[in-house]
Amino acid sequence: MDVERKSEMPVLKFSLTILAIAGCWRPTTWTSPFRHIMYDVYTLTVILTLYTFAITQVMELVLYADDSDTFGDALFNVIISLLACYKTIVIRKSHDSIETIVNSFAETPFKPFDLHENLILEKFTKRITNNSLYYLVLVLITSLYMILLSLFTDFKTGTLLYKAWIPFDYSISALYYFAYFHQLMTLIFIGLVHPTCDSFICGLLLYICCQLEILEHRLSNIVNNPETLRDCVHHHIRIFEYSYLVNEKFARIVPSEFIMIIVVMCYNLIHMALTSSDTVSYIENVMVIACTLAPIFYYCWFGNEVKLKSIQLSDNIYNIEWTTLNNDVRKGLLMIMNRAKIPIEFTSANLLSMNLDSFVMVLKTSYSLFNVLIKSQKQ
Repeated sequence: MDVERKSEMPVLKFSLTILAIAGCWRPTTWTSPFRHIMYDVYTLTVILTLYTFAITQVMELVLYADDSDTFGDALFNVIISLLACYKTIVIRKSHDSIETIVNSFAETPFKPFDLHENLILEKFTKRITNNSLYYLVLVLITSLYMILLSLFTDFKTGTLLYKAWIPFDYSISALYYFAYFHQLMTLIFIGLVHPTCDSFICGLLLYICCQLEILEHRLSNIVNNPETLRDCVHHHIRIFEYSYLVNEKFARIVPSEFIMIIVVMCYNLIHMALTSSDTVSYIENVMVIACTLAPIFYYCWFGNEVKLKSIQLSDNIYNIEWTTLNNDVRKGLLMIMNRAKIPIEFTSANLLSMNLDSFVMVLKTSYSLFNVLIKSQKQ
C-alpha cells in the first residue's frame, strides 16, 4: 500500500504549480468553461502587459537612439520582455502535449514498480523541486531588489522604473501611477515567466535521467527475472520517444535564450566597466548577470547529464553476469547496448547540443564580443 501511494507522487507538481502562477499553464483541475475563460484572460493579461511594455521600449529605441545608455537599457528591456512573452505563448500552446507527457509519468513503463524505483523517483522529484526553487528565488530576489530600489528613488521623484515612450502625459498623478504600476507588473511577470518555464523544461530533462536510472535498476535484476527483458526493451524505446517529444516541443525556446544571454551579458559587463556605478547599482548588475547565466547553465548542465546517463547505460549492461543468461536474453541486451551507443541529446534548433561545451562557448562568445565593444568604445 505504501509503495502504491508513493508511485502516485506527482513528479512535476511544484514546477506545474509555479507555471500556473506565471500564467503559462492552466491547472488540469480547472475543468469548468468559466475557469477556462478566467485563466485565458489571466494569460492574455500577462502577454499584453509584456507586449505593451516592449512597444514602449521599442519606441524609446527609435526616438532616443543617439543616447548610448538609453539605447542599451531599452534594447535590454525589449529582449527580456519579448522573450518572456514568447515563452508564455509556446508553453500555453503546448498545453495538450504537456498534459500528455505528465499523464504518461503514471503509466507503464514509466511508473515505478517497487520500493527501490520509488526511491529513485523521489530523489529526482526532490532534485527537480529544489533546482526550480533555487532559480525562482534568485530571480525573485533580484526583481524585489530592483523594485525596492526604484520605490526609494524613482517613485519619490515621479520618475518611471524604466525610461520609456508613453503615449500620454504621465506627469498627472493618476496617469503616473498607472504607468509605474504597468512597469512594476512587467518586472514581476518577467521574474515569474523566465524561471518557471526554464525550470519546467529542465525538470523534463531530469526526468529522462530518472527513467534511465530506473531502467538500469530493472536491467540489473534481469538475471533473476529474464522474462522482464521485453518490458526493458519497450521501456528504453519509450524513453527515446519521450526525449524526442520534449526536444521537439521545447527546443525552439533555447536559441532565443542564447541570443538573449549573449546580448544581456555584453550589455551588463560594458555598463559595469564603463560607468562609475555606486555599490547599489553594481550589486544590481551582478544579480542580473547571475539571473541571465542561470537558465543556459541549467539547460547545458542537465542536457549534458542526460547525454552521459544515456551513454552510461551501455556500460552498466556490460557489467551484468552474461554467463548465466540464455542466447535470447543476450541478444536482447545487445540490442539495447547498440541503441544506447547513440546518446540522447537535447539540441537547440537541431544545430547546437545542450552540454557544458556549449555553455563554455557562450561564455567565450560573450567575452569576445565584450572585448570588441569595449575597444570600439575606447577608440
